Amino acid sequence: MIANQLINSCIAELKEISKVDFAVLELDGTAIATTMDKVEISPLSVRSFIDSTADSQVIGNYHLFRILDDDVTAYVLLVSGNNDNVYLMGRVAVSELGHLMEAYKEKLDRNNFFQNLLLDNMLLVDIYNRAKKLHIRPDVRRAVFIIEAEAKEAGDNSAVEIVRSLFSDVTGDFVTAVDEKEVILIKSLEDSADEEETMKNTAATIVDMMGAEAMIKARVAYGTAVGEIREVSKSYKEARMALDVGKIFYAERNVASYSSLGIGRLIYQLPENLCQIFLNEIFGENIPDHMDEETLLTINKFFENNLNVSETSRQLFIHRNTLVYRIEKIEKASGLDIRSFEDALTLKIALMVVKYLKYLETREY
Repeated sequence: MIANQLINSCIAELKEISKVDFAVLELDGTAIATTMDKVEISPLSVRSFIDSTADSQVIGNYHLFRILDDDVTAYVLLVSGNNDNVYLMGRVAVSELGHLMEAYKEKLDRNNFFQNLLLDNMLLVDIYNRAKKLHIRPDVRRAVFIIEAEAKEAGDNSAVEIVRSLFSDVTGDFVTAVDEKEVILIKSLEDSADEEETMKNTAATIVDMMGAEAMIKARVAYGTAVGEIREVSKSYKEARMALDVGKIFYAERNVASYSSLGIGRLIYQLPENLCQIFLNEIFGENIPDHMDEETLLTINKFFENNLNVSETSRQLFIHRNTLVYRIEKIEKASGLDIRSFEDALTLKIALMVVKYLKYLETREY
């Protein structure tokens, strides 16, 4: 059923326009929304009206109307007074509340549709039939974003509210909440001249707004753009992988795109036993899984600077000979000379495989 606060807002606006009091009752006579100080009608009278065939009825100082949902009485509307103006405003209120219920139902239907679409729970023919019924264009280019944000407390929905304030159904976007931590955005790219730039800017905007509006640290991942509505689940799976791979291999980044995962995407899809065999074949008993921070910083900076010794030593604020000493120390420990491209690539992949195996261990417990 429709949220009570929406009904309250609707009848409050109607009272402001008409200066007539309204109340909306459940079928047992309980008032769920009212502009009156007190509703004085017995549940028996309400039940009697519901059981009758009349569309409206006058009981005491109230005019009663049915609010229908699929031709079944969902609520009873009370309008205070007996004159012709009261009857007219009652009909207007019934119409407004009926439209409100339809819009709310369509919103719920859309939510259900997109959630089933993301999870691949629909037949192809059902996807297009339901999309047509819900007035969702099937041929618009779209991309799926997953926003992971820490809830400050149980029931905190600030993350989803921020995302909904940025993107709306009017622009062809759709927002749904998976749980308190994750929000999913299905972004329309219909008017985007540069899709990649639009997706990148969208992710950055979400992260910035989360931090500025609610002081929430967020991580955003997104898949590739797809041209058909049936392919939305593909973009969702890509975004899901981007989120996981980003947390494993690129923890310092708050935005991860499927198209920029590189080697991380390949390693993520490897079987655990194959990863273990690779490490054993390269390092034997000396698997580099416990390197100190200084060594890891040296390796990462060296890789970032394309194996350039001079530039790396400058950025680390150390003498060139000190860097060479560290590199030789790494070679002695691992058997790999990272000044050589092939050995550097091997160590880079090995360190990522080690991260992946550690991730699998933590996920199991």
